[in-house]
Amino acid sequence: MAASGRSVVIDIRTRRAGKERGPAIPDGPDPLLRRVYGEILRDERLDQDRTLDDVARAVGMSKQYLSEVERGRKEPSSEMLRSVCDALGLPIEHLLTRAVRRITASRRIATPGSAGTPRVQLLAA
Repeated sequence: MAASGRSVVIDIRTRRAGKERGPAIPDGPDPLLRRVYGEILRDERLDQDRTLDDVARAVGMSKQYLSEVERGRKEPSSEMLRSVCDALGLPIEHLLTRAVRRITASRRIATPGSAGTPRVQLLAA
């Protein structure tokens, strides 16, 4: 890592759970908001050990559509995001806050720490 001059981002909850999840931070432009929302929703669903089918039934959508939302391939309406958040017991403002943190982290990751050493950022998103 030090040779590349890139920062290291560690998600505290994932690290504590001993699991590696979430995307690799992409080079280039900010990730699409729908992709960030999808990743957060998937992480929350997996943290609760729930299936796509379980959450999709609670929301009233197909599991295929929910899967596409989680993968960032579909842009859900604000009503649909609210419904999925409600089914997961996730306040919508937490979804928004986590999205801001992830996007901010992806912007910071491109800036090396002092003297080319990686800068470690701890995220509780």
